[in-house]
Amino acid sequence: MQHPIDSMMQTTMESIRGMVDVNTVVGSPVSGAKGATIIPISKVSFGFIAGGGEYASGDGRTRVVPEDTMPFAGGTGAGVSVQPVGFLVVNEDGVKMLPAQTSGAVERVVELLPQLIEDLVEKERKPKKMLKTDFETFAFEEEPPRS
Repeated sequence: MQHPIDSMMQTTMESIRGMVDVNTVVGSPVSGAKGATIIPISKVSFGFIAGGGEYASGDGRTRVVPEDTMPFAGGTGAGVSVQPVGFLVVNEDGVKMLPAQTSGAVERVVELLPQLIEDLVEKERKPKKMLKTDFETFAFEEEPPRS
């Protein structure tokens, strides 16, 4: 015979399983302007608790009672929190993460730092023309060949 707490826990866990799936964390892609694909990203947290007990008669005396006739009291609870983190934007230029919330300038600088480093590295890779004079050497960026 199954204990009542087992069925309560099973029902609660099935409900949570139905609410929290991969599509809750990584949302369905949406086509945006100019061919971009936007994918929402969320943070999901959940908690679960269950408890219960069997009680004897209310007069405080211990009696021998069959196990299936003991009164049972119990309960379960769960909470789910879904917070948007940002959006992945995929386009012909690459993939960028756009945050849903920014709390300040420092966080924005940290978010833009990888792009800045990538741009600087790319600039250093471009071929340069050198012009040497009697006094000084100048470096000029070569223009890309025109097609």
